[in-house]
Amino acid sequence: MSHSKEEKMEAFGRLLDILDELRVKCPWDKKQTNESLRTNTIEETFELCDAIMKNDNEAIKKELGDVLLHIIFYAKIGEEKETFDIADVCNTLCDKLIYRHPHVFGNAEVSGSGQVEQNWEQLKLKEKGGNKTVLEGVPSALPALVKAYRIQDKARNVGFDWEERNQVWDKVHEEFSELKTEIDKMDADKMEGEFGDLFFSLINAARLYKINPENALERTNQKFIRRFNYLEQETLQKGRNLKDMTLAEMDLFWDEAKRKGLYNSFPVH
Repeated sequence: MSHSKEEKMEAFGRLLDILDELRVKCPWDKKQTNESLRTNTIEETFELCDAIMKNDNEAIKKELGDVLLHIIFYAKIGEEKETFDIADVCNTLCDKLIYRHPHVFGNAEVSGSGQVEQNWEQLKLKEKGGNKTVLEGVPSALPALVKAYRIQDKARNVGFDWEERNQVWDKVHEEFSELKTEIDKMDADKMEGEFGDLFFSLINAARLYKINPENALERTNQKFIRRFNYLEQETLQKGRNLKDMTLAEMDLFWDEAKRKGLYNSFPVH
C-alpha cells in the first residue's frame, strides 16, 4: 500500500496531536523524561532489529512505530524545555543530508558508493560542531563487535586499509598463531588480548569481503538455537533428560536437525 505525500503528512500530524494530548492527560506519559525513556528506547531498537532479521514486515511496521514514538517523545520534551522541537530535528537532518550529498544537491561527481562513503567522512570532519577526528563519531557505548566494524570502516574511508583484501588473511593467521602461543603459556590476560586481536582481524576480513559480521554471527546464533531446540524437544518426547545423555547420544539428534535443514534462521537474499 502506498500513500500520497498529503496522507503521510496528515498521519504524522495526527501522531503529533496524539502525543501532545497524552503528555497532558496521561499520568505515565506526563512524567516521562529523557532519562526514563532511554532504556525503553534501547529495547524498542533491539525489537526492531529482531523484526528486521526475521524479515517480518508486519513486525517491522509495528516496531518502526514504537521507535518513531520515542523520537517524537524526545522532541516533545525538548520543546517543553524550549531547546528544540520536531521541526528543528527534521530541519537539522535535512540540512545535514543536503550538505553530505553534494553529488545530488550540488555539482560534485562521484564514481560509486565507495566514493560517497569517503566523501561523507571528509565532510563530517569539516562540519561546524562535527567530529574533530576520524574515529570520534564511533559511539563508545556500541557493542564491541559493531564498534570494531565501524572503526575499521571509518579508517578505510580515509585510505587506511589493505592494498589487496587477501592480505588480511596473513594477519588473521598471525593473530591466531600469537593466540596459540599465549594459550600454551596459560596467561589469562595475554590470552584475552590475543583473542581480541584475532576477533578484530576476522571482523576486518568480513568487512573486506562485504560480509556484515554482526549479521553473520546472529545467523549462527539462530542456527544453533534452532538445532538445540530440536535436540531438546526430541529428547523430551522420548522421555529423556539432556543431563542424563552422553554427548554421542546428543550428537545423533544434532545431526538429525542438520539433515532436516535447520540451518538458517532468517532469509538469505
